Amino acid sequence: MRALVDIRGLTRSFGGPAILDGIDLTIAAGEFVALLGRSGSGKSTLLRVLAGLDDAPARQLQLPQRRSVVFQEPRLMPWKTVTDNVTLGVKRRDARSVAAQALEDAGLSHRQNAWPLTLSGGEAQRAALARALVREPEILLLDEPFAALDALTRLRMHGLVFDLWQKHRPAVLLVTHDIGEAITLADRILVLDGGRFTKEIRVSLDHPRRRSSPEAARIEAELLTDLGVEPLHA
Repeated sequence: MRALVDIRGLTRSFGGPAILDGIDLTIAAGEFVALLGRSGSGKSTLLRVLAGLDDAPARQLQLPQRRSVVFQEPRLMPWKTVTDNVTLGVKRRDARSVAAQALEDAGLSHRQNAWPLTLSGGEAQRAALARALVREPEILLLDEPFAALDALTRLRMHGLVFDLWQKHRPAVLLVTHDIGEAITLADRILVLDGGRFTKEIRVSLDHPRRRSSPEAARIEAELLTDLGVEPLHA
């Protein structure tokens, strides 16, 4: 499978110790990668570099042209309808019909003429996902997009993202603090600590049985240890 993202020797600092310290990263076309790490470990910094929102020196920086980002906040324009938010900046004649399909894929076709302030948190994130998908990204960058949602809505969003990934097959990089979320969704999990990747786990479990399997429990325990969290014992 071809490398969609190929980064070598990426370094980023803000006047102190390096946030990203000469890291290498490859993401294949269609691959789903989850990035875990403590707060301040550089996860969002790396995502911003991949999104083209931040410059950083690297020996090699191969990125696809078509990239979309979904942030923790939906960042919808309150004075525009859902459809107008989804088509914002899209320069093609059939933008509205493409947006209608994206909203249908995101389960939000019934709210396409709604105003953002009338949406629930989950609906607003669905609109943000539709806005990302309408650009037909080669890589979809998700920066903790479910963190502000309640537990039940978060689980529904996991299913939606997995289904959208299966249908459209972009590469995905998901930045998250949620180990269960990473195990549920990703093909590969990376742990970022001290500016470097300290762990890589390939997840071979079948969705959606991942959370309850013995292998998922083993991976979770391993990741908790790597992140410095003592697992609870019965």
